[in-house]
Amino acid sequence: MKLDLGGRTALVTGSSQGIGAAIAAGLARAGAHVGVNGRDAERLERSVAELKAQVPDGSFAAVAADLSTDEGTERVLRALPEVDILVNNLGIFGAKPALEITDAEWRRYFEVNVLTAVRLTRAYLPGMKERGWGRVQYVASDSAVAIPAEMIHYGMSKTALLAVGRGFAKEAAGTGVTVNSVIAGPTHTAGVEDFVYQLVDRDLPWEEAQRAFMREHRPQSLLQRLIEPEEIANLCVYLSSDQASATTGGAVRVDGGYVDSILP
Repeated sequence: MKLDLGGRTALVTGSSQGIGAAIAAGLARAGAHVGVNGRDAERLERSVAELKAQVPDGSFAAVAADLSTDEGTERVLRALPEVDILVNNLGIFGAKPALEITDAEWRRYFEVNVLTAVRLTRAYLPGMKERGWGRVQYVASDSAVAIPAEMIHYGMSKTALLAVGRGFAKEAAGTGVTVNSVIAGPTHTAGVEDFVYQLVDRDLPWEEAQRAFMREHRPQSLLQRLIEPEEIANLCVYLSSDQASATTGGAVRVDGGYVDSILP
């Protein structure tokens, strides 16, 4: 199957590292011009340089902006007034006992993980509908379905994304635009390494720490290892393609079999 995104423009939020960077690279390999987003301009330029090294023929644009602010959103919209593919990947996470999560933290998780995606969808979806083609994705998590006791504020935000994705898919019905959520499982990123070491012995070598984390905190995984970011990206690139034209309104799993259900 050849996935050809030539002539398409994509925006991947929170894409200076980890899953977002892998998605940006995958879309570029398929031929899309990709807007790469992060808050720190210098770090973002380094990230784009790394992406160009990975995908020498790829087309990338650095869009430095904090999407949790109106100013940052406006900066992105000025830089990329139209996109064909919007991948809402930006998200924050962290472990905290449920009864210690403050109102301010609840609001911050909802603002960053949900409302940033809503604002960009509201901005870009009308143009996609007018052009008769578009792809909107929300990178959710197994935590949307199997709420982790150690970070229910994060799980709440990802559950909300599933509702957002289904709702906007109805708004796009019959227009040639598809809207889907991607349920990503436990994934190996630098941020997740930090998270793992919050929960297991910091003196353990990474491979032992990873196995201990999966055994003690994610025993449901059928993969029995962390997923690599490129494995998440593969699904996102497919959902961005013409071949995925009949997949919309879905919560599509790339979770290593973590969620013990035949449905999300």
